[in-house]
This record gives sequence, C-alpha cells and structure tokens, in this order.
Amino acid sequence: MGMPSSEARGGYAIILMALYWCTECMPLAVTALLPVILFPLMGIMGAGEVCVEYLKDTNMLFIGGLLVAIAVEHWNLHKRIALRVLLLVGVRPALLMIGFMIVSAFLSMWISNTATTAMMLPIAQAVLHQLNTTEAHADERELRAAGEDNLAFELDTKQCKKEVIDEKKPDTKSQMEDRERDNAEQVWDAETSLEGRRKAREQKYELLTKGMSLSICYSASIGGTATLTGTTPNLIMKGQIDKIFPDNGDVINFASWFGFAFPNMLLMLVLSWLWLQFLFMGFNLKKSFGCGVKSDRDKEAYAVMKAEYKKLGWMTFAEGAVLTIFILLVALWFTREPGFMDGWATALFSDKGEFVTDGTVAIFMCLFFFIIPSKLPSFDGYGYDEKGKTTENTSCKRVNAPPPLLKWEVVHERMPWHIILLLGGGFALAAGSEKSGLSMWLGESLTPLKSIPAYAISLLLCLLVATFTECSSNTATTTLFLPVLASMATAIKLHPLYVMLPCTVAASLAFMLPVATPPNAIAFSFGNLRVIDMVKAGFMLNLIGILSVNLGINTWGYAMFQMDTFPQWANVTHGKP
Repeated sequence: MGMPSSEARGGYAIILMALYWCTECMPLAVTALLPVILFPLMGIMGAGEVCVEYLKDTNMLFIGGLLVAIAVEHWNLHKRIALRVLLLVGVRPALLMIGFMIVSAFLSMWISNTATTAMMLPIAQAVLHQLNTTEAHADERELRAAGEDNLAFELDTKQCKKEVIDEKKPDTKSQMEDRERDNAEQVWDAETSLEGRRKAREQKYELLTKGMSLSICYSASIGGTATLTGTTPNLIMKGQIDKIFPDNGDVINFASWFGFAFPNMLLMLVLSWLWLQFLFMGFNLKKSFGCGVKSDRDKEAYAVMKAEYKKLGWMTFAEGAVLTIFILLVALWFTREPGFMDGWATALFSDKGEFVTDGTVAIFMCLFFFIIPSKLPSFDGYGYDEKGKTTENTSCKRVNAPPPLLKWEVVHERMPWHIILLLGGGFALAAGSEKSGLSMWLGESLTPLKSIPAYAISLLLCLLVATFTECSSNTATTTLFLPVLASMATAIKLHPLYVMLPCTVAASLAFMLPVATPPNAIAFSFGNLRVIDMVKAGFMLNLIGILSVNLGINTWGYAMFQMDTFPQWANVTHGKP
C-alpha cells in the first residue's frame, strides 16, 4: 500500500483475493467479483474492460460440459454405466476395487467428481455389506456342517462299541460326567471358532470399506484430470493460455489435452490401485483376484448388483438420446482440430479453424437437449385424446407433447453458477496482473531459476502447488499460480506449457485431508475413516501423481508440444485489447 506503483497495486489485489479465497471468509464467487471494484478504483483497468473478462469462450465450454453432465445425471445414465461395468469385473476384492476405480474415473471425466463419488459410494457399501453378510452365513454353515460330521462320527463310534461291549451294562456316573464335559467343550470350541471368525471378518471388512471409499474418491479426482471439461482447473488453464498468449494457435484444445492427460490418468490410476491394494488388502493375489471357481458368497454378492441393474429396466428412449448426443459431442471435440491433421472446423469454416471452438461445439450439441422429446413421438400422440376426437366437445383434455430431455428448471437447479463467476474472476485477475505490469515484474524476479534444470523447476513447482491445494480449493490455486508461472516461463525462455500443464494437474491432487476437496469429505463420512488413514494413503498418492505427471511432461508431452523449443507465440506477453 505504501508503494505508488501499478505493480504494487496489482500485487495488493492478488494478495487480498488469495487471503479471502484461502480463508473463505466470503463465498469464493463473491471474492471473485472483487476485481470489478478494485481494478477501476486503483486505476489498473476500466470497469468495462474488467467485466468483459467474466464471460469468455472458456465459460461457454464449461457451461456446455455441465449441461451434458446434468442430462446424464437427470436420466440416471451414469448409474446404468456404473453397474454394467461392475457386473463385468466381478466381486472379488481386487477386481471390485479396480472396477469401482475405473467407473469413478470414467464418470468424473464427464460429470463432477462430487456427483460421481456421491453416487458410487452407496453402491460400494451395498456390495460390501452383502459380501460381509454372505460370508457370515457361510461361516455358520461350515461350522454347522462340521458339527453334524462330528456327531455322525460319534454315533458311528458308539455303534461299533456296542457290538463289542454289552449294551445292557449301565453307564457309571463318571462316564456320564465325562460325556457331558465333552459335549460342553465341543459347543465351546464351536462358539469360540465362530467368534474368532466374526472378529477377523469385521476387521477385514473395516479395512476393505476404508480402502474402497478412498479408492472411489481418489479415482474421481484423478479421472477429472483426463479431459478438458473434467474439472475446473483444466478450463482455467485453457483460459489463461488464451488470455496471456492470444496467438498460441489453439495449442490447448479438447483433443490435445486428452492426448497428454489421458495416458497420465491411466498411469496414476494403476499406481494408485496398487498402493491402496497393498495398504488395505495386502498382496495375496490368489485370495484377492480369486483364481478358480466362484464361491457361494461371490455369487450372492453378484446377484445383488444384478438385481440393482435389473431395477433400472430397459434403456429408455431418453437415455439413448442422451447417450447419442454425448457420443457425438465427444467425437466432434476430438475431430475439430486433432493436431496431426486438419479438422472439420478448418475444412468447413476457415483455413485456420479459428471461427469454431470447443465451446461452440458444446453449446450447439446441448441445444438438442431442449429440442428432442424425452419419449418417442407417435402419430396419434398429440392433439385431443380419444374422447375429444369422437365428440364435438372441444373442451376435452388435450394430450400434451412429451417434455424435452432437459428443462430449464432442472438446469437452473443443478448448474453451479458460482463456478462461472470463479472462472471469470480468475480471468479478470490475470488481465489485471498483466495490465499493471505485475506479471512482467514477477517474471523478471524469477530469472535466477534459469540456472536450475527445467525438470527440477517443474518438479518443485508441482510439489508447491500440490501442497497449497490441500488447504485451498483447486480453482483458487490454479487461478493464483498460473499467471505467475506463465510470466516465469517467459522470463527464463522456457516453454510455458512445461510448467503450466503439470501444475494444473497437480492442483487436482488433493488427497491428504478430508477438507481438501468435496469427494474426500464424502468418503470420510461414508467409510468410517480417520484423518490419519487419509493422510497415510494420500501422501503416497500425492507423490505418485507428481512423479507421473512429470514423467508425462518429459516423455510424450515433450514430443506433443515440442518442449525443446521456446514457441514464437510465447514471446508476446500482453493480451490483445
């Protein structure tokens, strides 16, 4: 406040918003509106310039992605997909865990990780409860069968003795007492064995419940990193790149992001499964994978999932229509500008393909949700009902057209409008940082990092971001860090994506604390977890995520984005007016 420079005023605005975002003393979306007040009052940007930043092309992409997610959830299509995959993988512990992780990761690529976790955890608990119940019944049956075998053996023994010993000879008092003592000991042994099995089973399923709960919430966060619309930080990354480097040639689009992030997501998912398997189940592969014939308890648990799937019935016309629109949208996203060849946008609209973006495609396809009816139309399904057709009474009840796949009331209720303001606040903050000269000043201050190897810079920054995101939302983390990282990369002549891409993924690696992200909080309440359980599992997963994303940026990402050269578009650090 004491420095009369525009850089200092820009820095004050960023520090104030960072403090408010970290402490959440005001709602995050309200804090995101502060640039509308601060930048004009400080003389950094005009109010009109600031307000324009709040609704960019990236916001349209975000809205389109959320409309698809709302449609999928509204028609319960995600539950059908989940149960279908789980029926394929089976109910053995290791296979069940990887099945839940695959489904959670896939769903969170398209819908929110919070919704995915909230849907998958009750399914997991129902399956585990059934496994526990069937195992208890199996133990009781085994002990009962063993007792009946012993009784039959005793009867055979007595019969043999009767052939040798005189049957009319009465038992002495001591013989009767010995027989009663033997029977009591057999009953005691059976009860002790049953109690021991019960305790072992409870301990086993307590660990299994913890591991399954954590695997679902972690895989939901990991899956969101695979697609551009999977989680908010990915869209912030695209928006910041387009804002800071306006001539980047659409270097980050749906296809290019997927090409880098999807293999990284698979790697993280497999390594996370191995770690959680080791931590909560051990490495008894034969027992976990269950080689051989299915037992009765496996069949009963499988029947529970099959019954849940049958409750959904046949796929309806609405579900099929939503699935068709979803598949077409993803296909159009991938083929718009695939990178290795000209896409349909370039062929149809312009040589450079700049007229159509991923946001255009998303909004166009989402329009069909409000046009296509939710039931298959029939020739006699509209107009008057049968009574109205046969009489001259025109006041008879009319047969209305079926509602569309989505109604605006449903969208209004489920759309997280505050995230749109958060995105806009991040773009406004980046614009103010650039206009005030703060970005350039920060970049020049970080030039000593030029002496450090590039891979070490990326690794250290990922550690910093992953630590920071445990205490702050991933949206706020990426909003604060990405403009600084872009300025630093420009100052030391490092490819901006070399640090911005891995740090964006690292912002989603909030695995250690229940309050770090909503999926963690949901799993914490469902799985009877302690904080130490989440810290122990999440610390290693944070390291796995950081190492895998740095491996990706130095291998296939290095080749995809030509990291060995400083791109021409990165020489321009000021956005277009």
